[in-house]
Amino acid sequence: MSAIRLLVLGAVRLRGRAHGYQVRADLEFWGAHEWSTAKPGSIYHALKQMARQGLLHAHEVAPSTAGGPPRTEYELTEEGTREYFSLLREALSSHSERIDVLSAGLGFIVDLPREEALALLRRRVEGLEAWRGGVVDHYVTEDGIAGMGHIGEIMGMWVHSAEADADWTRGLIRRIEEGAHVFAGEEGEPFEGVLTRDAPV
Repeated sequence: MSAIRLLVLGAVRLRGRAHGYQVRADLEFWGAHEWSTAKPGSIYHALKQMARQGLLHAHEVAPSTAGGPPRTEYELTEEGTREYFSLLREALSSHSERIDVLSAGLGFIVDLPREEALALLRRRVEGLEAWRGGVVDHYVTEDGIAGMGHIGEIMGMWVHSAEADADWTRGLIRRIEEGAHVFAGEEGEPFEGVLTRDAPV
């Protein structure tokens, strides 16, 4: 799964209708260019590609203030909305996705109802625990991972990562259960303060 796909769809959806610079500015505001492939070129490429795939509708509007060609604004189609929520649910529940995909999912987690977000995160913990258990059962002997020589360090690193990941996810689950954040359908604005206010329109 591609983090950039989820990030771009989510960023467009947040604004309702957005041009490439707004999407780029919002994602940079989140630091996504540091922890994902959300660089300017990949953002504009994703916008055009997903418009061709029918996930985004492209609107040509007035020429840019810099005097260039007409600016294109994008909005999600019905198919794009379905794809967005499918990617979001996968990003939050899968234990095998890369950290940039999970990060993208966390950026939009409040687009879901609280209970659904909790269910997806619990599924993620179950997957991490099952994966760790399988590795330990298969690779850890009476001598521990030491019996595998330096290759055992690889398995040790992955087991440690899975344990830390599951522990962090349990902490997030506790915070959400205790009322952290505003989720879809709740009183308040889930995305308050996460959009850049100075991006030209």
